Amino acid sequence: MPDLVLASSSPYRRTLLERLGLPFQWAAPDIDEEPLPGETPEQLTERLALTKAQALRERFPTHLIIGSDQVLLLDGKPVSKPGDHEAAAAQLKHCSGRTVRFTTSLCLLNSATGDYQLRSEPFDVVFRELSDASIERYLRSEQPYDCAGSFRMEGLGIALFRALRGDDPNSLIGLPLIRLCEMLRNEGLQLP
Repeated sequence: MPDLVLASSSPYRRTLLERLGLPFQWAAPDIDEEPLPGETPEQLTERLALTKAQALRERFPTHLIIGSDQVLLLDGKPVSKPGDHEAAAAQLKHCSGRTVRFTTSLCLLNSATGDYQLRSEPFDVVFRELSDASIERYLRSEQPYDCAGSFRMEGLGIALFRALRGDDPNSLIGLPLIRLCEMLRNEGLQLP
């Protein structure tokens, strides 16, 4: 079995990948993540997922390298990680009672051959109506300032939603495990 490498510094992606029970290494790729002019969200996340994996190819020449990237769209525009309490409160107010779309792209690169698999996973989150008080309680409890959308779906953030729509809820955390398992099987790995 080729060694796995996660091309990410995200502790959330590492925690997700640990669920598969496969040994892996991780390394942070150093890439420019700015969107290109006219690039759609899907094109952006696919390009970045592939670029992250390719950035580690020379360092890990006989590995399966996993790259992933995610964008949150609100009113058709990308939304970044809030960074602080005020920005997170503003994001959640804007999401209140609305449906937002996450696009998460996943790449599995075989660094020995240069072959790769690339896939985008859309996922919609339907927020319930959120009062200022409920937003404050949530943010004080979880402080999700490093998460696009200002919530942690794997934590208390689930209480903010009315519905989730998509094939793989792990996409919201940044690593679509169902698709990753499929890609790993395509590379000959035996998974349960």
